[in-house]
Amino acid sequence: MDRTIAVHKSTEKKTKTAADQLGFGKVFTDHMFIMEYNAAIGWHQPRIVPYQPITLDPAAKVFHYGQTVFEGMKAYEAPDGRILTFRPDQNIKRLNLSNDRLSIPPVDEEMYLEAVRQLVLIDRDWMPSGIENSLYIRPFVIATEATLGVSPSLEYKFMVILSAVGSYYEEGIHPVKIYVESEYVRAVAGGVGAAKTAGNYAAGLKAQQEAGSEGYSQVMWLDGVHHKYIEEVGSMNVFFRIGDTVVTPALNGSILAGVTRNSVLHLLNDWNVKVEERAISIDELAAAWESGELIEAFGTGTAAVISPIGELGWQGRKMVLGDGRTGELSRKIYETLTGIQRGTLPDSFGWTVELRD
Repeated sequence: MDRTIAVHKSTEKKTKTAADQLGFGKVFTDHMFIMEYNAAIGWHQPRIVPYQPITLDPAAKVFHYGQTVFEGMKAYEAPDGRILTFRPDQNIKRLNLSNDRLSIPPVDEEMYLEAVRQLVLIDRDWMPSGIENSLYIRPFVIATEATLGVSPSLEYKFMVILSAVGSYYEEGIHPVKIYVESEYVRAVAGGVGAAKTAGNYAAGLKAQQEAGSEGYSQVMWLDGVHHKYIEEVGSMNVFFRIGDTVVTPALNGSILAGVTRNSVLHLLNDWNVKVEERAISIDELAAAWESGELIEAFGTGTAAVISPIGELGWQGRKMVLGDGRTGELSRKIYETLTGIQRGTLPDSFGWTVELRD
């Protein structure tokens, strides 16, 4: 395909929100990237345009059959002024794995990376100051063919939007309270749990809403067959420090392969920390808490990076971890990862990519 991106800059600039008032995913920049697909000619007409609403036919398949995928990544400004992204090659690989599961044609990897580069550089003045702040990048694909037949769409839009963001949780790096969900399920092996698609998140909203009414920030999901084995925490992978070993659920077909998860595993191996990727039941976890062996737990994801868990609520029990304080390992991982991402620590893994004009 022709990878030349047409650029149409906005003539009216938005008013920027103060860095300490950003929240997460509420403030959007001046421009966005868009290109279309149809079965006859493939992906075409890549362009950067002013941020604006899009118009879709009411019969567009995304509305009726949920054929859509998305990604999440961030850009950071290093102290020396460089603009850095973190492992963008992994995001495009995962996007195309999600595309494949949802019967969506793959997006050209070079076009994806070039779209992100140009869009971020055009809107780089939206990069917020502050150690918790960044420019969040949301690529996504939607099915746009206007027909109600249940079959893969023959037309799509691929878009990238940017949002100036603060901390994902109001608590920041401080521990959050997590509710262990025993009734609702999010995904099962063989389904779309391993894809980053909208339906996975819609399936979790009811449980999250109920957990929120009880004072919990997120839901810890158990497997959809036995309601026994731990899978994810909300939109994050999860890790547990039990004794001298860090345990995380193995990727089993219903768990998203997180880029941050993979990065944490690399760090732990580099630090010679014993790690196990395996099935872990809520009963085993509760027993480890009872015995005092469950030292700390944390979630991992692009939005929050590391989210320490201060309490697990399960069947009326409140399992408080580390007196509700951030664990030593959680903090070390957070400071190391964010240091690499922001260019304040050496990147011995080659994870960061500088976006240059």
